[in-house]
Amino acid sequence: MTRQIELEIGGMTCAACANRIEKKLNRIDGVTATVNYATEKARATVPAGLSAADLIAVVEKTGYTAAEPAAEPEPEATPADPLRTRLLISAALTVPVVLLAMVPAWQFDYWQWLSLTLAAPVVVYGGWPFHRSAFVNLRHGAATMDTLVSLGTLAAFLWSLWALFLGDAGMPGMTHPFELRAGSDGDAIYLEAAAGVTTFLLAGRYAEARAKRRAGDALRSLLELGARTVTLQDGREIPIEQLKAGDLFLVRPGEKVATDGVVADGASALDQSLITGESVPVEVTTGDTVTGGTVNAGGRLVVRATRVGADTQLAQMARLVEEAQDGKAAVQRLADRISGVFVPVVITLSLATLGFWLGTGRGATAAFTAAVAVLIIACPCALGLATPTALLVGTGRGAQLGILIRGVEALESTRRIDTILLDKTGTVTTGVMTLEQVAPEPGEDPAALLRLAGAVEAASEHPLGRAIARAAAEHGPLPEVEDFRATAGVGVRGRVEGAEVEVARGTGDTARTWVEVRVDGTVRGRLALTDAVRPSSATAIARLRRLGLTPVLVTGDAQPVAERVAAEVGITEVVSGVLPAGKVDVVKNLQAEGRSVAMVGDGVNDAAALAQADLGVAMGAGTDVAIEASDLTLMRDDLTAAVDAVRLARRTMHIIRGNLFWAFAYNVAALPLAAAGLLNPMIAGAAMALSSVFVVANSLRLRRFGPAA
Repeated sequence: MTRQIELEIGGMTCAACANRIEKKLNRIDGVTATVNYATEKARATVPAGLSAADLIAVVEKTGYTAAEPAAEPEPEATPADPLRTRLLISAALTVPVVLLAMVPAWQFDYWQWLSLTLAAPVVVYGGWPFHRSAFVNLRHGAATMDTLVSLGTLAAFLWSLWALFLGDAGMPGMTHPFELRAGSDGDAIYLEAAAGVTTFLLAGRYAEARAKRRAGDALRSLLELGARTVTLQDGREIPIEQLKAGDLFLVRPGEKVATDGVVADGASALDQSLITGESVPVEVTTGDTVTGGTVNAGGRLVVRATRVGADTQLAQMARLVEEAQDGKAAVQRLADRISGVFVPVVITLSLATLGFWLGTGRGATAAFTAAVAVLIIACPCALGLATPTALLVGTGRGAQLGILIRGVEALESTRRIDTILLDKTGTVTTGVMTLEQVAPEPGEDPAALLRLAGAVEAASEHPLGRAIARAAAEHGPLPEVEDFRATAGVGVRGRVEGAEVEVARGTGDTARTWVEVRVDGTVRGRLALTDAVRPSSATAIARLRRLGLTPVLVTGDAQPVAERVAAEVGITEVVSGVLPAGKVDVVKNLQAEGRSVAMVGDGVNDAAALAQADLGVAMGAGTDVAIEASDLTLMRDDLTAAVDAVRLARRTMHIIRGNLFWAFAYNVAALPLAAAGLLNPMIAGAAMALSSVFVVANSLRLRRFGPAA
């Protein structure tokens, strides 16, 4: 028996930190864990007998902090506030240090000592987060990105102290940087590099923290949709946590529906845009289901709670989004492995660079400059941010549009899909039978025929009967039925206004369902019923084709019915008369042909096929088992949502791959330049900070993703 444990991790500063914690947790017998640097969370599947405290102890022994998530999380802006203060102080002290070093006309006698006075607090106070992290990791025999930063800035600062106190750099009249190019190594100071690198990295980390917060805005807004209090039917107002399934509560105009339930009394229109992404309000009345978090845009409702707390649809949506954000693409797992060995390799490369330039006779100044630049430029931070930030933004934006992405594996599958199987009933069609045609016998009144049939069927629970009664009621009130009788598989009969009326299965073209209406034993006419095609289905099919997907209609209905629906929406491949197990076989057969198959469905009979497909897509109004078996869940009962899901998944994967490419390219291009002595350490620090900010900013572009026009 296993269970899930989630922990909030503190003290991580780069992907190498997350990778190290993940390795430690996965070494525990029976534990499978992932650690997300962007969300600062760990999610672990643990066997019976292991508790959260056991995992927390392992994390703390690794040098980081861990805790179970609080019931009411603190605002995420708090961690950035101390960083902002540290950055502002460091920037104010660094600017004059850089200007004095770079503008010889402003250099006065003993200016270098003023630079030391200003730079020292920056290196010590401003760089403290880097130094502390490096020290903590060193105690545990590990090296991270902070190790590189701390080594680089302290090396530059300590070299400058040696040059000032023991060399010639403290003498009056020393100018910088011109005399150090021609002068002795004892003239070289790197105070502007030490302070500048520290400030640039603080700025990058602050920008990264703010951008990561923006990346998680969509999920936070989703979690905040739920009501905090609820008014019971008797007028008492209680915290939402005290509401129980079966309780009756009020929803006044303008209020949120507190939890999932069924309307017990009243009628209104609900704005479901925050849950489904659909902007048109939905009319509800007695007996209709409602979802917690939707907004009452009309009249007063009394709702009976059916699901509360973690069981609600809103909570399940948030849980799916959070779980999806913890996933890792295959290419990201490669990046993690590289990050795990990157820091020791870079330190070795830095020492080799120092030795090489000393050996070639270029002097200690040139050798030291190149070695420090290698340390500073090589941060693997951007690699660690590439996937999680894009996932954070993409899955959050999907939730806002009514698209739930189960994980990064779904994104990778979506990119490969070339065939999409569409269940007919409830997916391409509405799943609700409607009256399409009234065909009376010669001389019979069609309105009177429908009125009699509707009166009898009003007492029936059969879907066909409800469709007939619904259509008849649109033309006026129906008469009472007496002596009602229903025969399974045959039809219904009863006495209406003194006449014996029978509605039973009839014959006609097989593309529709026909029933006969008999009055006193004589056939008076026939009624044709059909499952209406969704208005948006034809447009959605055309858009799926433009995405390079081949649509295939698969249904348990007879071939004439299936072909009529397929022709109406523009599908040329049809598989009909298929049982639930047969749908699985259809998927397997297409996969055997070399196709990569997506399956879109909504019912229990679709669950097995959804699980077998390379990508399972469940319509949100479908059954829980279908949603559980799927990779993508569409909260809108609209096939165009499937188009948006494919577009969003592909776009997110494109951003992830772009992030990883530029992160790799940055290190591949920058390291040789630094080792060749062509990069000033301060410029290297700025470039390294900007690489992380670029990756996060690139991911934030997904916030602008919108539905297909």
